[in-house]
Formats: sequence, C-alpha cells, structure tokens
Amino acid sequence: MRIVIGEDSALFREGLARLLADAGHEIAGLAVDAPSLMTTVAQTAPDLALIDIRMPPDHTDDGARAARRLRMQNPDLGIVLLSQHVETRHSVELVATGRFGYLLKDRVLAVDQFLDALDRVAAGGSALDPEVVARLIGRQRADDRLAPLTPREREVLALMAEGCTNVGISRRLFLTERTVETHVGSILAKLGLLTNDEQHRRVLAVLAYLGEHTGHA
Repeated sequence: MRIVIGEDSALFREGLARLLADAGHEIAGLAVDAPSLMTTVAQTAPDLALIDIRMPPDHTDDGARAARRLRMQNPDLGIVLLSQHVETRHSVELVATGRFGYLLKDRVLAVDQFLDALDRVAAGGSALDPEVVARLIGRQRADDRLAPLTPREREVLALMAEGCTNVGISRRLFLTERTVETHVGSILAKLGLLTNDEQHRRVLAVLAYLGEHTGHA
C-alpha cells in the first residue's frame, strides 16, 4: 500500500519508513508537522496515514486533530495514530468511521503484529492497542450499560475493540470459532444492536464499549 508518515522525530520517522519499505510498502510522503501532513496527504492520495498524536506546531494533539480533518476529507483513507502514552480523547469519534487504528509506539517493535494492524486498517477494519483497551477496562463503572454482559462476553468485546476477528478472538481466548460467534451474537443482542450489517453492528458494539469507559472524551 502507499503510506504517508507524519512524525516529527527524524529517527523514528526514518525507522518507520525503512521498516515499511522493507515490508513491500511504498512511502508516498513524509511530514514533520500537522500542516505539512495535510498538504502531503492531499498531494499524494495515500492508502494509509501513520500519524503521531503529538506533532508541531503546538506539540499537543496536533496530529490527532489533523487526523479528524483528514477523515472528513478522505472517508476511505486508513488512519493509524501513534502515541508514546495512552490518550483516548479522539479515538471514540475516529473509530466510528472505520479504517482506524491507535497504537502505542512500542508496538512497532512487534513487527509482524504492527504490519498486520496496518493491513487490517487499510482493509476497512480497526486496530486498537491492547494497553489502550486495558486502560479503558480499568475505568469501568458498576452501573454502566454493559452490566448485562458476562465476564467472558466482556473479554470478547475487549478483543473486538482491539480489532480482532472471530478467528483472532478464538485463538486469544482458546475458544472454538463457533463459541466466539455465539458470544458475539449475545453481545450484539444485549446491546440492542439488531441491524443486519454484521460489520456495522461490531463497530457500534465497540463504540458502546469505548463510550462507557471514556465518557466520550
């Protein structure tokens, strides 16, 4: 795929570019701040944008705000936010659009998993870092709307939030794929997600999960 990298650290930016090129991807452009990221994406029309949440000029959430603008302009663009620490402010809104990932930078070191996450996002799926999901679970409230779910169903939903398929969930939890399908069906039913589009219902379930644990921050 064709990828644009938005990252102000030269060492990390060049390392990512080499890693992705070695994996067979084309680096369509490199950007060192949010404004040049917007320009580069507009000029190159990539399949995927890898964006550091904290970029110049303000070094706050410039990258995440640029990602939101890019999503409005390019609904089919795959977007993966990278961060040194867990920050969930923009993730709920972006995950609703699909083709979105949020990974901690340390995950790049697990090369195969990192590349798999990029492929999943480019194909229209999602990829949320396990540590992000774990942080959200830690904020769980006793009276939340997910109360009807069993502990196992919460585990399955957490892995759905990471972007895992039913096959991936079955491997992680050592369950049969049929059992996972049963759990997913039960989760969707308990959350009142009765539409016919399975992928759409999975996204809505993840949004319900994230919304409860972030307060829609």
